[in-house]
Amino acid sequence: MDRTMEERKQKMDSPILEVKDLHFTYNDEKHALNGVDLKIYEGEKIAVLGSNGAGKSTFFLNINGVLKPHKGEIIYRGEKITKKRLNHLRKNVGIVFQDADNQIIASTVMAEVSFGPMNLKLPREEVQRRVDKALDYMNISEFRERPPHYLSGGEKKRVSIADIIAMEPEIIIFDEPTAALDPLNAQMLEEVLQKMGQEGRTILLSTHDVDFAYRWAERVIVFCQGKVIADDTPLRVFQQEEILKRANLKHPVLFDIYDILKRKGMVPDGELYPKNIQEFDQMVSRL
Repeated sequence: MDRTMEERKQKMDSPILEVKDLHFTYNDEKHALNGVDLKIYEGEKIAVLGSNGAGKSTFFLNINGVLKPHKGEIIYRGEKITKKRLNHLRKNVGIVFQDADNQIIASTVMAEVSFGPMNLKLPREEVQRRVDKALDYMNISEFRERPPHYLSGGEKKRVSIADIIAMEPEIIIFDEPTAALDPLNAQMLEEVLQKMGQEGRTILLSTHDVDFAYRWAERVIVFCQGKVIADDTPLRVFQQEEILKRANLKHPVLFDIYDILKRKGMVPDGELYPKNIQEFDQMVSRL
């Protein structure tokens, strides 16, 4: 158990972010969000799944304050977000976009990571502290004077994450973070996300990689046609065949392997589904 019962109770009583009946339409035609109700709690690791066009990115841009919902409420720390409170939402909900090139604007890594904290009108010493901390966190301190557009794809991704870390938001959103990354850089990113999760950061992450979602997340939210059609633990979501069919999702590989062994009578009752290779190895050793 990673939290005491009292901490869990407190967490369930007070969501850090809540949306009620959220609607958003593009050009008065495409209904991207159709009445979304969700509560996000501090310290959660949430994977957001769904096919292209299901509403995941639109949902992120609404709760980040980039888009304004056409109907519904966004409540942050118990306060309804109004036009006057919009900057408060943007300050505390950071987003790392899928394409790092769309996020990076400065001529050096140092200037890039400094941009957000400087816009917060922080003292120079505080800006420097945050930038140094973010660069060190992402292991890119040696790149501080380099032009970010000459970095590799994985290095750019590190810079884009450092951008958000330097802002010190309470919630960090990752929109398809492993897209276009090679396996080595995807592994690097997963290690960063594991580290963030262990530190108790609140993370929402959209992905098409069900294997990653299954082993990393503690909660899975599934979007379909602008609505939430499932919201549960990874295991329970991937056990719902109708949900997977509607959202064009498949089982994680380890999930299917476990079921095959179970059908062949090789897994005793009470043996839990393994979520990663290490747990699978331990299960096989017990068998």
